[in-house]
Amino acid sequence: MPTKTYKYIRHEARQLTAWLTMDRPPYNILTIDMMQELVDVFTALGDESDVKAVVLRGEGKAFSAGVDISDHTADKAYQMLDNFHEIFRCMARMDKPVVAAVHGAALGGGCALALFCDMVVAGESARFGQPEIKVGVFPPMAAVIFPRLVGRKRATELILTGDIIDAREAERIGMVNRVVPDDKVEEAVMQIVNKLSEFSAPVIQIARKAIYSAYDAEFPVALQRVEDLYLNQLMGLEDAAEGLKAFLEKRRPVWKNR
Repeated sequence: MPTKTYKYIRHEARQLTAWLTMDRPPYNILTIDMMQELVDVFTALGDESDVKAVVLRGEGKAFSAGVDISDHTADKAYQMLDNFHEIFRCMARMDKPVVAAVHGAALGGGCALALFCDMVVAGESARFGQPEIKVGVFPPMAAVIFPRLVGRKRATELILTGDIIDAREAERIGMVNRVVPDDKVEEAVMQIVNKLSEFSAPVIQIARKAIYSAYDAEFPVALQRVEDLYLNQLMGLEDAAEGLKAFLEKRRPVWKNR
């Protein structure tokens, strides 16, 4: 786990999972300073071999209601976007699954941050949307990830109208994995991370990398990338050999996480 103490991000280790809490209540509005802290903590977690998964959540009334409007001004826009987008680059490079635990508002940049996570558990109070169009701008990250999640037509509708949808609708269209009562969100997240903790960390990381590398590529390119990961990275792991051997010997595998 990171050894630094942050102003806006709390972090704790629970078994093999890093729990990150955005701590700028009540709505966890993302400032440039807070973005830089997220970049720092995700970068640090990328080097943690004993962390199998990461949970991201918000303190207070919301997951995050978005980026501070004062950082959208022309003199700050470049710095704001550079820092905001670096969060996603770090999450992608980290090669560890990230689970978002969402309650209340996940709007604007907060919505993009939640939906970029590999899995999303939403409380019934959760609301998702990109209202940037209403203040004269558009959401760059949503323009990238929304079509991949819900298809071009629904993505276009959500981005161009700025409509906000509830958790059940987000689940129906594939934005979130599951919706539970607000007081059951942590329990549902724990079920996911406990399941992930049963498996080999490097195998999970390579499988996640395969999904990322294949997602936006044409079929022949995607298949070649996945084959390369399978043959040249996965099959070199001790855990891959152990898992296959354990299956043949009808026993539980003993992972070495290497």
